Amino acid sequence: MTDKTTTPARRVLPILFLGVLMAALDIAIVGPALPAIQEAFGVSERDIAWVFTTFVLFNLVGLPLMARLSDVFGRRRVYTFDVLLFGAGSLAVALAPSFGLLLAGRAVQGVAASGIFPVASAVVGDTFAPEQRGRALGVLGAVYGVAFILGPMIAGILLQVGWPWLFLVNVPVAVVVALVGARRLPATRPETPRPLDARGIVTLGVLLAALTYAITRIDTSALLASLVSPAVGPWLLLALVLLPLFVRIERRAADPLVRLSLFGNRQVVLAALLAGGAGLTEAAFIFFPALAVAAFGVTKSAASFMLLPLVFAVAVGSPLCGRVLDRVGSRAVVLAGTACLTLGLLAVGLFPAVRFCFYAGSVGIGLGLAALLGSALSYILLNETRAEERTVGQGISTLSISVGQLMGGALIGAVAASGTDAVAGYGAAFLAIAGVAFVLMLLAFGLKKRTAELATAQRDEPA
Repeated sequence: MTDKTTTPARRVLPILFLGVLMAALDIAIVGPALPAIQEAFGVSERDIAWVFTTFVLFNLVGLPLMARLSDVFGRRRVYTFDVLLFGAGSLAVALAPSFGLLLAGRAVQGVAASGIFPVASAVVGDTFAPEQRGRALGVLGAVYGVAFILGPMIAGILLQVGWPWLFLVNVPVAVVVALVGARRLPATRPETPRPLDARGIVTLGVLLAALTYAITRIDTSALLASLVSPAVGPWLLLALVLLPLFVRIERRAADPLVRLSLFGNRQVVLAALLAGGAGLTEAAFIFFPALAVAAFGVTKSAASFMLLPLVFAVAVGSPLCGRVLDRVGSRAVVLAGTACLTLGLLAVGLFPAVRFCFYAGSVGIGLGLAALLGSALSYILLNETRAEERTVGQGISTLSISVGQLMGGALIGAVAASGTDAVAGYGAAFLAIAGVAFVLMLLAFGLKKRTAELATAQRDEPA
């Protein structure tokens, strides 16, 4: 590594923290913003889902690109560039005169956010001593918990002024973080940059965009006719054609986006499927405020505060699942989590206009997400991959969650738009996600029991 600065590590972490917090807060507040944006531009439930899915799609495609740019131009330049780009995207969203331009701003935000957390993590590795890195990465990881607690509260306050302010607040934060980061962050980069899998990035991006668009156009009230319609059929066909092409590209790539050889391990496949399902379910959380507005007639500001039971369930459940993981194993944690997820989604889906079911279901969903998106899946992948493959293994989880988020946002938008009214539509969408959660629970039975898991974990330990 080349290092041109001697900046103390303790002065670097606050800058990284603020940048990651800015990006994480944007994810946490977009749900409360959806009803207001939908009303402002007069779009349907089907179209409003693109506010979420556009961000996730471009975030997913941008991840390997930003990793490559940080290798070439250095961490400091790419981090400050991404922070400023995120601010510019936020400004574009807030000032957008049309829904199309708003989505363009969300795309810019997604690409920028794809580099903020990974580059921040790389800076920690470059700057902190090995015995301090875990604590520093823990601070950055905790940002998402802080963001999901603060997000609904901040949204509830700013929505009283106007939804654009949810995005405008990012602009001064981005400028401050970029200016201080340009002075304090180390200008490090690897001596031998990794090759960019450009063909894989483009192919995966087009494949996911086609599949997402096709799902958003499906009319679930006339499913078969919808699947062969010009609005859906050609895009599904394009996705099916691109899938084997993507597999072929990845097999030949020097540094592939996805290490296909890992999928020969059944536990890795199960972890990837569970991660995809978790991402799909996480998308449901984004649409809770829209359901609250439609079902209970509350203000958009009040709807954001109605997310707090779900958020606190995640905040309490995540450390709890981490503590019991070493004692009971990942199988038990994932089974309990998927059961909570299924019951919570059923409560909301069957009784979307009953407040008690809304809140009780929110807690169940929060506990389920805490189990799946917390440490359990990472634990499985760490155990099932060799030491030299662990980073790639964690990448599979990240990719699967992002794909699930894309599909979840598209599915909820499509099912909700096919309903007789907004409340019935969202109820049907949550029931569909409950079906997915039930399948995840069945898949969890295929995970290793605790004794077999311990034997695998000790495989790479020195004798």
